[in-house]
This record gives sequence, structure tokens and C-alpha cells, in this order.
Amino acid sequence: MREVAVVSFAQSPCVPADREHDMAEILLPVLRRALDSCGLTRDEIGFVASGSHDFYEGRTFSSIESLDAVGAWPPIRQSHVEMDAAWAFAEAWTWLQTSKIKTSVVYAVGRSSLVSDLDQVLPAQLDPYLLAPLRPHRHALAGLQAAAMVDAGLTSERQMAEVVSRCLATAAANPNALRGGVRTGKENDAPFVASPLRAHDVAPPGDAAAVIVLAAGDAARRPTGRPAWVRGLDHRMETHYPGARDLTRSISVGLAAARAAEQAGFGAADVDVAELHTEYSHQEPLLVAALGLEKTVINPSGGPLAGHPATATGLIRIGEAARQIMDGTAERALAHATNGPALQHNLICLMAGEPR
Repeated sequence: MREVAVVSFAQSPCVPADREHDMAEILLPVLRRALDSCGLTRDEIGFVASGSHDFYEGRTFSSIESLDAVGAWPPIRQSHVEMDAAWAFAEAWTWLQTSKIKTSVVYAVGRSSLVSDLDQVLPAQLDPYLLAPLRPHRHALAGLQAAAMVDAGLTSERQMAEVVSRCLATAAANPNALRGGVRTGKENDAPFVASPLRAHDVAPPGDAAAVIVLAAGDAARRPTGRPAWVRGLDHRMETHYPGARDLTRSISVGLAAARAAEQAGFGAADVDVAELHTEYSHQEPLLVAALGLEKTVINPSGGPLAGHPATATGLIRIGEAARQIMDGTAERALAHATNGPALQHNLICLMAGEPR
């Protein structure tokens, strides 16, 4: 397989709401930072991929607006996924594997604040006609999963609160984490959203943009800095019917991790750091067990529990994991992204600091 690496990552600070700027205005400074940090120009980018959701913006083809920041003239190779941009990353990685293109930009402009009712939006991704549009709402489905884990002895309300406390404490040093509002992970300090989940167990929505620059072969060695080589990447999906799944485990996570490990030559348990797309506190122990990460540093950025710019959250996990390699903190890293209720669709990306 072709050698492909993350050579740059940039993100704007996550804010509760940004009503002053359009998509291009939010994206442009982040794109400039990402390209400047690796010494590339927009003219040198061979492929552009993005992720967003028209239902968040309330209009069709909303992603076209962001191309004003990318520069669509002269004509560019461009693609878009109607979901988290982690899957745009997977598409860009595939393009670099199967074409002569040497560089790619992957970006997302996550604007969770635009949606007045997320329960009318999220079902349009992986279950547009059947169960989710009729309810239960997304927190209720997550609550069923959390309750199943508590009943099985796999976590507890106290352990879930400790996950939140650790993530928020870690995020205090992250300038991109969501600011505004007081959130703690102490037990019994917030109302139940869907028992046993309390308000602090749910990732707070926000607005932010994120950009990753990928490069293949010698193009990855030319930019300044240390590349984070993508060694394995895979994603798998399960049925949208929660009653047909064992909610205390994730088959799709295990399958994606196993396939990524085959490509990488090392497994999830061998990484130094992992960035997990945990939109609810109970999902961390579930993913840690599924991936064998008991001795791994989890979400050093603070993770989604410190800020959740929907459609950018998964891409940020890849970027934050790559950052740990690029700054020399870690030799191997794992990034996880998810879509759908109760960890329905999962992506695993394994990265390393040295080429093969």
C-alpha cells in the first residue's frame, strides 16, 4: 500500500454558537493555518474532501458555500460526505491509495448550534424512514445503552462521572475546547437526561472548523515537521435496530479495529494514546474494553465531552491523535469516530510516527 501521512492539523476554538460568520469565514483561517504549518499552498492540493450535513444548515448543497475558502477555481477534484468528516478522511485516504494524487485536504465546519431539534436531524443519516424518526430520542437510546452497561456491572454512575471530570480537567489546557457554561462531572449535581445519564454525561454541542492535510510518499516527507503515518483504517456498521444488538459491546468497533490492525501490523492495544469519539460518558469504558485500551492514555485533548461540533467531532479525533505523533508525544496512536445511535457505525484509524 502507498505510504500516506497526516502532515498538518488545525482547528478553530469550539464555541457555543457562531452567528457572525458563514461557513467560508469560519473555515478560511483554519485552512490557512493548516497549509502554512506544512509549507503547502492551495494550488498544490490534489484532492479536497469535506463532511457536513444539509439538515444542520437547513438548506440543500450547503457545503458549496465552504468552497469559497478552499478555492474552486481553477477547477479542483472535490468530494463531500453527508456525515462526519472522519469518513471524508477515509475517502481522501482511499483516493491517495488509488490515484497519482499526492496531497489532499480534508475539512469540516461543525455547527451544532444551528439545529433547534437534533432528534429531527440525526435520523436522516443512518435511519431515515424506520425506527429513529418515530422516537425514542437520541438520549433515550444512549440511556438504554448506559443502563445496560450499569446492569451488567461494566460501569457505574460514579465511574461515568469520573470520566467526565477527567475529560474536563484535561480540556482545561486545550484552547480549542468548548468555553462557556459550568459543567462538572460530580455525581448528583445535574438532572437526569435519560437515566442513568445526567446532563454532564452528554457531549455539549458547539461550533468549530477542523482541517487535516494528507500527503503520500515523498510529498509527506517534504513538508516541515514529523508526519503521522496512517497505517490502518477501516469502518463498519451495525443494524439501526437497538433491540437486535448487544448494547454492552460493539461488534463493529471490533471488526474495524481488527481490519485496521491487519493493515498496520500492530493493534489497538499497542498504541500510546487514543482519541475516542465519545458523545456520552458511558461509551468510554465500552470502547476501552472493545479495543483493549486499559493501559492507554485516553482523549488527552479532553474529547467530545469537552466540546462536540457535530460533523467535525470525528475528524478532530483523527487530528488530535495525529498531533500526538507529530509533536513527538506518542509513537503510535488510535483515532475513533462514530455515527448513529448507540455506536452504530464506527471508524478506526491507526497511525505511527515512523515509516515502514
